[in-house]
Amino acid sequence: MMKDEAPARPVERLFPFVLRAAILLVGREKLRHNKGKLHFVLITEDIAENVRAEILLDFKYYPVVQHFTAADLEKFFKIKGAKTIGFTKSGLAQSIYAELKMHRINQPVTKPKPAPPAGDATSPGTGTAQQVKT
Repeated sequence: MMKDEAPARPVERLFPFVLRAAILLVGREKLRHNKGKLHFVLITEDIAENVRAEILLDFKYYPVVQHFTAADLEKFFKIKGAKTIGFTKSGLAQSIYAELKMHRINQPVTKPKPAPPAGDATSPGTGTAQQVKT
């Protein structure tokens, strides 16, 4: 006889710890000013379509998750009227994102790595470090 799998625990169980850990950023401006600390962005399902598009453009290098409503965010985090929040880098943010990943609405763009300076002999593929035998 096979045991039934344990029911999935809701991600909401982690939200009280978010407030204690102070990893929550509220509002688009706060997110824009803290991009270096940002792990992922959560927007509500009742957000305006034009604002949604703007967030996807502004935060194309970060995962954007669309879930919950503004009323849910008020209930969970005691923030009134917010439709855009972010979580700063932390183990807790990673855990929350892992459970919300199925609601991600974008594929984050990877930042291009800076090109090595021209003539750098240590860079592979530049051709300057190759010796020709005659």
